[in-house]
Amino acid sequence: MRVHIALGILFSGVVAGASTAPIWLARSEGAPISDPKTVQAELAFAPSVPPPIHRKSEKRVVVDIEVKELVAPIAGDTTYTFWTFGGHVPGPFIRVRLGDTVELHLKNAPENRMPHNIDLHAVTGPGGGAPRTFTAPGHQTELVFKALRAGLFVYHCAAAPVGMHIANGMYGLILVEPPEGLPPVDREFYVMQGDFYTTGDYHAKGLQSFDMQKAIDERPTYVLFNGAEGSLTGKNALHANVGDKIRIFVGNGGPNLVSSFHLIGEIFDRVYREGGTPVDTNVQTTLVPSGGAAIVEFTARVPGSYAMVDHSIFRAFNKGAVGTLVVDGPPQPDLYSAETHVSPFAGDDAPSTATVAARDDDRLAAGARVFATTCAVCHQASGQGVPHVFPPLAGSDFLMADKDRAIGIVLGGLHGHVTVKGQTFDSVMPSQAHLTDDEIADVLTYVRGSWGNPGDPVSSDEVAKKRAAGTPVVTAER
Repeated sequence: MRVHIALGILFSGVVAGASTAPIWLARSEGAPISDPKTVQAELAFAPSVPPPIHRKSEKRVVVDIEVKELVAPIAGDTTYTFWTFGGHVPGPFIRVRLGDTVELHLKNAPENRMPHNIDLHAVTGPGGGAPRTFTAPGHQTELVFKALRAGLFVYHCAAAPVGMHIANGMYGLILVEPPEGLPPVDREFYVMQGDFYTTGDYHAKGLQSFDMQKAIDERPTYVLFNGAEGSLTGKNALHANVGDKIRIFVGNGGPNLVSSFHLIGEIFDRVYREGGTPVDTNVQTTLVPSGGAAIVEFTARVPGSYAMVDHSIFRAFNKGAVGTLVVDGPPQPDLYSAETHVSPFAGDDAPSTATVAARDDDRLAAGARVFATTCAVCHQASGQGVPHVFPPLAGSDFLMADKDRAIGIVLGGLHGHVTVKGQTFDSVMPSQAHLTDDEIADVLTYVRGSWGNPGDPVSSDEVAKKRAAGTPVVTAER
């Protein structure tokens, strides 16, 4: 309690002054600016980035941001009450030039319930602007600061309790470009990681609330890119072409975890470490501290889908920190095999497309989400598996032979020799008993009804009955 009181005093020292200001100051977002030395900032929401700054002179840059508290999906059928800058997690990407004077208007929507402020790590001054921007619902405050250092900086809410405001999604990035600008690239993207603490377990359905004890203990339910599971996968994947020079502005809002940012199958040509001036080259994985940032650059040389992860790897495949970069273009066989060569004993080729039986669209969609986040990394997106390593699920005679055994494998794991379509795999599959009964039923229904599998659905009751009977490891023999 003492900490909360102290922080309240530190970051709300101008509350009295703020309360005398009129509701919604005169300048509104997008209002015409007649002063030639003043420009309206062009903002963008992740994964988009505002265009580079090409002007040669310093300006007064007006930035308008509205705080919005809203309920939105965090994962599948799970929703969460986010506190946001601009209605998005992360907040808008701000792009200014070294030497610019930034005039920032922070608006707190009248329907919000909490006061908020903003602390920009690009600010030189007490509290990074937080004491000057403590804003009650239905009010607006103004902060003016000089951009004195070039780099990529985090901003976040610092109203007490600070950690809760950040954990609810109140963070974003501000880039202060050097006078000469950054080297030109073909594509720029905005990706920001955050850890979330919900009262329900991972993928628990319905509206979830913030769990303060989990946050204090640093036990996140979700670790996510851009505020939601799936925000950078499937239809939301990033896209580029072979030959493109790509720059990703990577931030970490935290509030607790350090990110091990990695793009599987790429080596970063250049990394601006912690968003500053030093540049590292030929980097595989870069650390991004909580409340910090990095700029990574690379050239897309080989077509295909690349997984973007926090390489503290359970966060990627069990908490949601995974995205996709799809690179289109012709094969580059001199750099990477254009196809997989399978020995004659490998059996029939795996199906290349999924044909899901249309029995229950909601359950199939839920099962597809569980498969994408839990199973696809080993068994592959179309269930084709990996030759000699992971057995295919597509057209799998082993999977379809015994539904009860399939449920037991997901609950207890699998050891031993598995023969699928004449090919033998010496398999080890870990238990997935952390999944709920509904999730296991959904994913097995999805798999058993996809890729040519003609299986009947699996019910939650069947999973619950099997779980109650115990979940030993299934041992398979030839």
